[in-house]
Amino acid sequence: MDVADKDSIHTVMVVGSGSMGRGIILSFAMAGFNTIVLTRDPTRLSDLPQDVTARQELPEESPDLIIEAIPEKMELKEALFERLEQTYGDTPILASNTSSLPLDKIADGLKNPGRFIGIHYMHPAESLPMVEVIRVSQTSDHTLSRVKAALKKTGKESIVLKKPIVGFLINRLQHALLHEAYYLIEEGIVEAKDIDDFAKWMFGPRMCVTGLIEQKDISGLDTHALAQQGIVPHLHLSRKPSRVVQDRYERGELGVKTGRGFYDWRGCDVASHKAHAEYKLQKLIKLLKDDR
Repeated sequence: MDVADKDSIHTVMVVGSGSMGRGIILSFAMAGFNTIVLTRDPTRLSDLPQDVTARQELPEESPDLIIEAIPEKMELKEALFERLEQTYGDTPILASNTSSLPLDKIADGLKNPGRFIGIHYMHPAESLPMVEVIRVSQTSDHTLSRVKAALKKTGKESIVLKKPIVGFLINRLQHALLHEAYYLIEEGIVEAKDIDDFAKWMFGPRMCVTGLIEQKDISGLDTHALAQQGIVPHLHLSRKPSRVVQDRYERGELGVKTGRGFYDWRGCDVASHKAHAEYKLQKLIKLLKDDR
């Protein structure tokens, strides 16, 4: 085995078998990695490929990469990483898929934080071709390069954040946009469907082609600078969560899982709706990749 192969990641274990954990392990399994899922209930994973190993206890031999995808509670994550270090020492790379908890705080509790990194997938994890990779101050260059190489083998490009920030890149941009969208709904200016139609048929297609910043270079920063001066002072800059979301949460209107959210999902074949959305997403990604 040459040095490069020795440094390669061969065995990946995902801790957690929710929708995100399943998507992550599926992306590695489809790319030919040895894959393990640590789960409380292996019977829930019968639909995964047969070469995925479902376990209720940690394996004796250390995986090369361990990604946690457990509930967003700091005490659970800290306890898990402590147990992983006790079991495997400094052998595996330890990664968190958290979207909201401070990675640097997790790293500070580790004996070997140089082997720790954030790997943040977006749903559906097995389909989207890009992943956020977040360094903490202690993350070694070697850890970063090994993780990027492994993700590349799964068909995913890495967007590397040089240091942690709450929400990382995608969630900060997404929540900034959503915060303004919810404000427009609260004020009775538009309906939820109007915003979704705009995102699908105007904003989204253009972003797929020229992105966010490149588009402003194309349209001209002089035009953009003047538009900023006129619009930014009037944006909804409240730091409070939007009432149109919080009120629905308090009423138990949680979307498809309860039959009602911003839309009425009662009587809808949700499985078919999701499958069709996944089909369209795959077609769009293929088109964008083929035309690169």
